[in-house]
Amino acid sequence: MKGLLYLVPTPLSESTALAITPEATIKILKSIRFFIVEDVRTARRYLHQIGVDINKEELEFLEFNEHSDVFDISIFMRALLDGYDTALLSDAGIPCVADPGAVLVKEAHRLNIRVRPLSGPSSIFMALMASGFNGQQFHFHGYLPVDKQERIHKIREIEKQIRTDRCTHLFIETPYRNRQLLDTLLQVCHPLTLLCIALGITDEKEFIRTESIGDWKKTKIPELHKVPAVFLLSGDHHIK
Repeated sequence: MKGLLYLVPTPLSESTALAITPEATIKILKSIRFFIVEDVRTARRYLHQIGVDINKEELEFLEFNEHSDVFDISIFMRALLDGYDTALLSDAGIPCVADPGAVLVKEAHRLNIRVRPLSGPSSIFMALMASGFNGQQFHFHGYLPVDKQERIHKIREIEKQIRTDRCTHLFIETPYRNRQLLDTLLQVCHPLTLLCIALGITDEKEFIRTESIGDWKKTKIPELHKVPAVFLLSGDHHIK
């Protein structure tokens, strides 16, 4: 028998770890010995917060992140192939969405290993819920290009789409580059284009606000640096 690969969402804010983690998830995590995580220290801290005994000698942690060698992923499948259930944890939010874990899930399917996603918070969907934008049709772009000119081109491309498809477009950025992304949006986008900025979702300092680009230029911008953020664009001016 092969083990089961659990996809375990983790809280978006450390302050909500215990409150937001379902009892069923805690029960599963207490029974698991093998963990695949983005960062061992972050994972151990989370498990400790929800009452998992992280000092058990038999617990094993393997790191898999954007720096991992995707050409040698067999090591991450060994416990599963030996019959041990394994938990895949993201640093925050749901695994495998804007997250390198999708590579491991693909390999698990190839090896006929059962995959079971657990319920939990997603900053992307929570931002969409709170934006007031079209939730029937949406497009998640992940990270926009880092190169300035490529980024400008991509934003103009997105803005051209929203004028015709009435679709909500979402994207994220590495937190320390949030301000640069916002500055580009304010520079490039039409004044009537709607922008929702969702910062620190579920944190006590959570900030979610929708304004037109023109109004954002006149509004005091909240602190963005190193704060997890989701940006959403819409051409639906009727929200005003």
